[in-house]
Amino acid sequence: MSSHREHTRSDYLFFLSYRTRWIDNDQYSHVNNSVYYHLFDSIVNTFLIQRCGLTSDSAQIGLVVSSHCQFFSPLSFPQVLDLGLRVVKLGSSSVTYEVAVFEEGNDVPAAVGGYTHVFVDRGSRKSAPMTEPLREGLSSLLSTNERLKPRL
Repeated sequence: MSSHREHTRSDYLFFLSYRTRWIDNDQYSHVNNSVYYHLFDSIVNTFLIQRCGLTSDSAQIGLVVSSHCQFFSPLSFPQVLDLGLRVVKLGSSSVTYEVAVFEEGNDVPAAVGGYTHVFVDRGSRKSAPMTEPLREGLSSLLSTNERLKPRL
């Protein structure tokens, strides 16, 4: 398995631009680590809304059950960032996303992280298999290597 540091822009299949704000910086004059999780949430939910048909009143919702981030180089206001998204694991009711954060115009990520969603019924909060439109949309983000792996 390759290091996240070795990933490039071409490893990701969906992108969202983000203009940093003054408030994103911490006392050390770089984007605070907590902001990265807001960025992850923004690109994932943008994709789910635009490409998978999720709405604020969908019967199924995704709950975050784990998250992570590795930082390679600092970012700071007023930089413009490009967020790249891909799916690294797709189950029947869960998905693991990977998000790379690039300085605009740079092919090497400043940070790579992501999280795992488990999809549940909105009312009962019990795990439920993904709807077909959701699964189709997320399948389009599987990296080539992931598409070739056999599913058990």
